Amino acid sequence: MHTSALVMFSGGQDSTTCLAHALSKYDRVETLGFDYGQRHRVELQARHTVRDRLRAQFPQWAPRLGEDHVLTLDVLQQIGGSSLTEDVAFAMQADGLPNTFVPGRNLLFLTLAGALAYRRGLQVIVTGVCETDFSGYPDCRDDTMKAMQLALNLGLERRLRIETPLMWIDKAQTWQMAQDLGGEALVELIVRDTHTCYQGTRDALHDWGYGCGSCPACELRAKGWQRWRAAAVD
Repeated sequence: MHTSALVMFSGGQDSTTCLAHALSKYDRVETLGFDYGQRHRVELQARHTVRDRLRAQFPQWAPRLGEDHVLTLDVLQQIGGSSLTEDVAFAMQADGLPNTFVPGRNLLFLTLAGALAYRRGLQVIVTGVCETDFSGYPDCRDDTMKAMQLALNLGLERRLRIETPLMWIDKAQTWQMAQDLGGEALVELIVRDTHTCYQGTRDALHDWGYGCGSCPACELRAKGWQRWRAAAVD
C-alpha cells in the first residue's frame, strides 16, 4: 500500500493537476522543482504561489502537503542547444523534434527524484508527462517511464513507482480532471496562478491563463481549454 508521494512540480497546469491528484490520494505529499537555467524562470515563483493557494483554499489537502524541494541543474544550460535554455527562436530541428526539447532533462529529473524519494522515504514519484497531447518529446513517453522505473528500482534497491496520471489524456481532459478534483476553485487557481508559457510572459491574462499566446506551450494549453469549454457547452 502506497501512502506517500513526491510530485515533480514545475508550477504549470499539468504538474498542478498532478499535485491535486496526489493530494487527493496519498497521506503525505512532497514536491520537487528544478532550476536548470530555464528562460521561463517565473515558473519557480509560481510554484510557491500555487502551493500556498492550495493549502489555503483546500483545507482537506493542507495537512497532506509536506516539504518543497528545489534542485539546481545548471548543467543543462551548459550543454545548451535548446530554446528553453538559450535565447533563440522556437523552431523544429532536423530530427523532427522542436528545439524546446532539452535532451536528457526528464531522465535527469527522474534520477534525482528517485534519489530524493529514497532519502525522504517516499514511495511514489508523480510526474505530468503525457504522450497523447504533447510536443513529441521522447522522454515523455510511457515506455521511457517504464524503463526509468525499472532502472530506479534496480539501482536504488527500492520499490519506487512512477505514476503518470496524464499519460493517456489530452489537454482538454486535463482541464476536466482539475475540475473533477477540485471544482471551479481549482480550475480558477490553475488559470490565474500556474505558469506554462515558455516566454515567461505574465502580463496578459487569457481565458486559459497567463502567457504570450503563441509559444508551443501556450498553444497547447489554449487549444485544450477551448476543446474543454466547447465540450461543456455541447
